[in-house]
Amino acid sequence: MSHILKPTIEAAWNDRSLLQQAGTQAAIREVIEQLDAGALRVAEQLTDKTWVTYDWIKKAVILYFPIQTMETIEVGPFEYHDKIPLKKGFAQKGVRVVPQALARYGSFIEKGAILMPSYVNIGAWVGGGTMVDTWATVGSCAQIGRNVHLAGGVGIGGVLEPPQATPTIIEDECFIGSRCIVVEGVHVEREAVLGANVVLTQSTRIIDVTGAEPVVHKGRVPARSVVIPGTYTRQFPAGEFQVACALIIGQRQESTDKKVSLNEALREYQVAV
Repeated sequence: MSHILKPTIEAAWNDRSLLQQAGTQAAIREVIEQLDAGALRVAEQLTDKTWVTYDWIKKAVILYFPIQTMETIEVGPFEYHDKIPLKKGFAQKGVRVVPQALARYGSFIEKGAILMPSYVNIGAWVGGGTMVDTWATVGSCAQIGRNVHLAGGVGIGGVLEPPQATPTIIEDECFIGSRCIVVEGVHVEREAVLGANVVLTQSTRIIDVTGAEPVVHKGRVPARSVVIPGTYTRQFPAGEFQVACALIIGQRQESTDKKVSLNEALREYQVAV
């Protein structure tokens, strides 16, 4: 199906007047429907463990907004006014959704996921066994793996434009502690643990301090890393000041029982969650 939809989406991206055509609108809506069902996703991991981003699908998400009209959405006593419908059919999908959790149509929530009062935006992919905890947010096109815990107040940023930009990615079995912020397409590799209040952007220094010399990463947290907030000294014209960074203080051990592994990591490194 994608080989049929992609040329239509690319044409409309280059010529917005095509958005007036019924065929173009139908193609855009088909992409969003397939995103909602999990038949398509904005980015995916290949067999060699690398990630590929499908920019034409992100373009379809962006083009979906101008062809939609504002509508009033009523949910019990609550009223909303928006262009994007809310996701439905959670019981049939095998997803637990606690009251006040919201997921937009066009996001995919895999069977076995749990949404506490939280928000999942269009284009996002949330894997089975994952908990999106209270007041956590999953931004547009973010990719959240299986058996991930996004703790209370976590902010996973959306990345829609530019279309070729990699979305924010949290791989399988990660634990993202309370009030962490991961944005701008930062990639957190499998089984990593972020302690409370870690903030990661593309410019954040992620410093591995486990060896004799610091090793600096940007935009990526290596697999099984245990990470806490930190600071480093930087010289400015007005003097020396402390700048926020993230510190890799250890490694989470591989284990078939990931919950035991996580608990051991938190105890060993005294990481706040």
